Amino acid sequence: MKFSYFPGCTLKTKAKDLDFYARASAEALGFTLEELPEWQCCGAVYPMSHEEIAPKLSSVRALANARDLGQDLVTLCSACHNVIKQTNYEMQTSPMDRDMANRYLKLETPYSGETTVLHYLEVLRDRVGFDKIKEKVVNPLTGRKIAAYYGCLLLRPSSVMKMDDPENPSILEDFIRAIGAEPVIYGMRNECCGGYITLEDKAAAEKRSSIIMKDAESHGAETVVTACPLCMYNLRKNSGSKLPVVYFTELLAEALGVKEAR
Repeated sequence: MKFSYFPGCTLKTKAKDLDFYARASAEALGFTLEELPEWQCCGAVYPMSHEEIAPKLSSVRALANARDLGQDLVTLCSACHNVIKQTNYEMQTSPMDRDMANRYLKLETPYSGETTVLHYLEVLRDRVGFDKIKEKVVNPLTGRKIAAYYGCLLLRPSSVMKMDDPENPSILEDFIRAIGAEPVIYGMRNECCGGYITLEDKAAAEKRSSIIMKDAESHGAETVVTACPLCMYNLRKNSGSKLPVVYFTELLAEALGVKEAR
């Protein structure tokens, strides 16, 4: 299996582990991530105004490139996934935005939302299969109690993202079981960590992230796992907790026996 791959800016700088272990694990599981050439920043935040088409153009360009390659488009960063998935939905459902984007980009073949956008977790669940991953595990993480942290962007808006139940998700817990560990279920796993508010009101982000980590720890978690670089920052830097926070791809690489010292 081959997929077009949009890494995004943070995975080239502060979140290199998320990218590195995803690529190594993909090879071990028998699929290929082909990084799109000349991709540009997705914008990090989805613009809600229909009149603001310019911030969405890089996402449309990436989506059109994947279509022209005949491949689904895979993302890893929660923010990139949210922006690109919502932009794709808009290209499918909004004639005005679709027309503006195509007039700006002057694509040889206008883009109308043909590309399927997948998060890496969806590839693991829906294309590889968690049962297959279990078979590939050489270093099961037996006995480790791991709390999944979803945050906001993977699940919402649920009518567009359609990855999982936004109130009671299971994809990360099922992933944790597939690599041999025990998922810890706790109430704050899909609540906001404070997000970008840390730039203007660090105290608010500290409060939000602290509540999440205390809840995970009180339910017996030994590690928290996430897919979002911004969530990683808040949970590590702003929560005051000493509980380890890692990317899910790092645990996957460890279970598959392909984790290397960075």
